[in-house]
Amino acid sequence: MCGMPQHPPVRSTPTRPPRPDASMSLLTNVMDHSLDEGYAEAAARKKAENAGGMPKTLRAKVGLAVGLVLAALVVTVGAAQARIEAPVVAKEREELIDRIDHENAVADELEDDVDELRDDVGARQREALKQHGGERGELVGILSGAVEVHGPGVKLVVDDAQAADQSGDGDARETSGFSDTGRVRDRDLQRVVNGLWASGAEAVSINGQRLTALSAIRAAGDAILVDNKPMVPPYTVLAVGDGKGLSSAFESSADGLYLEALHESYGIRTALSVEDDVRLPAAPSVIVRTAEPSTEKGTS
Repeated sequence: MCGMPQHPPVRSTPTRPPRPDASMSLLTNVMDHSLDEGYAEAAARKKAENAGGMPKTLRAKVGLAVGLVLAALVVTVGAAQARIEAPVVAKEREELIDRIDHENAVADELEDDVDELRDDVGARQREALKQHGGERGELVGILSGAVEVHGPGVKLVVDDAQAADQSGDGDARETSGFSDTGRVRDRDLQRVVNGLWASGAEAVSINGQRLTALSAIRAAGDAILVDNKPMVPPYTVLAVGDGKGLSSAFESSADGLYLEALHESYGIRTALSVEDDVRLPAAPSVIVRTAEPSTEKGTS
């Protein structure tokens, strides 16, 4: 039976739904191709150029490793050299310390010898005064400080202020910018001693050091030297004389007022007391280089 030719059925393919981001084609393109083609091409070309050699990053690492090795080598050599030299330095230091200790011991021995000789000279001087001077010689020994004395007198203690950097008005020292106004200075002790002599003292000592007509009170840095012997505060000044009269005369003298001004202005501590009996040692030695006894007789 003839019929009409039949055509194969046409199968219709279902159409895909549109992408949700179809309307954002520019953003989609940027996200899909984040690396620009120019950058990609440059990276490929750089890789091709360096394909036959060592990467630069590896060179840098090798150079750094070599530098570290050299630095470690230098440090190791230095440490080894220091370890070798350390015993030599330690030995030299010990030898220097031994020499210092030895010289200090020698200086101490010499100082002891000087003290012994000074005591011997003083004893011989006192013996000579007794033998040849009689009563007058004994008086000369007392006044010159060659013999030990005792009797009524005063005790004056002078000490630094509690705050040595304090300042005040009415500078009794006649100076400005005085950074250590609370400290007792050599010139202060000089005025105190001279004031006691002028007030009637017959013998004076500072911290057990007997003063004579040849004594010197000086400064060496911050220390006060009495006949080249260092003194430390508080300074105890003993004076033999009429106790009450000596105390009253000193307090009313210019030097006593000076000491009071130091106390009021700078806080220097002072204490003056009358003593029934004070003892002063003999001076280590009395050396007279210029004075000679007069042989001329006085005329009536």
